[in-house]
Amino acid sequence: MTTPAVSFEFFPPQNLAGSFRLWDTVQTLAPLEPRFVSVTYGAGGTTRDLTREAVATLHETSGLNVAAHLTCVNATRAETLAIADGFAEAGVTDIVALRGDPPKDSGAFRAHPEGFANSVELIGALADTGRFTIRVGAYPDIHPEARDMAADIDWLKAKLDAGASEALTQFFFESETFFRFRDACAAAGIDAPITPGILPIENWKGARNFARRCGAAIPTWVEDAFEKAVRDDRQDLLATALCTELCSELIDGGVEMLHFYTLNRPELTRDVCHALGVTPKVQLQNVA
Repeated sequence: MTTPAVSFEFFPPQNLAGSFRLWDTVQTLAPLEPRFVSVTYGAGGTTRDLTREAVATLHETSGLNVAAHLTCVNATRAETLAIADGFAEAGVTDIVALRGDPPKDSGAFRAHPEGFANSVELIGALADTGRFTIRVGAYPDIHPEARDMAADIDWLKAKLDAGASEALTQFFFESETFFRFRDACAAAGIDAPITPGILPIENWKGARNFARRCGAAIPTWVEDAFEKAVRDDRQDLLATALCTELCSELIDGGVEMLHFYTLNRPELTRDVCHALGVTPKVQLQNVA
């Protein structure tokens, strides 16, 4: 089996304990030499400042290639591009550009009157600066707001045509879900890399709720297996086995890169990577 290239997603800490957890996560996963690590942006831009701080700190101290998430929720064009300029001036030139989710309980997305109407406009503006490598989101299961799969793929193509160079998918539970999506994208003329997003399931209840919100289809067999595993206190064992099997099937199907959603809990991600042959190569540099 070919050893995949990996990348990891973190979220910014919101308190001191969260800062320690993030640093422990980085220390655990950095020796696996990821292509990049990304830091998320909360719904409605709620972690905007925290994301900037976490991105800057990781860039300065970790020795990793850090990508900043950037959304256009609740911000003017000028404000959004000023944040992007700040990333570039700090040496961070990788951006995961997303429309972003509206603030909790606020209903559907509404563009700021002076803001970007959607992710395609944001991507185009970032690309026009010539300063960034831009990655975008993709949905192997239909996005909750999309009319159908064809509309989803048309929108992904528009984002890539606007200046993005790679797509990172939402998580999914079965390899065939990704393969069907990849084939449909190829048939639509998309030739940019589409990297599967992988969620090692640390907490089944949380993962199930998240899947339902984002439209990821949950196979009955997965739900049954986790309910039994939770009852028998074997959830971590099952999560590691299923995630490793999913990744192995993807690699056997030609996938060369995997993007892990770590939720700042690195142990399952580390164990899956080790099972796939992604093992420590370097130690995280010391911070003076």
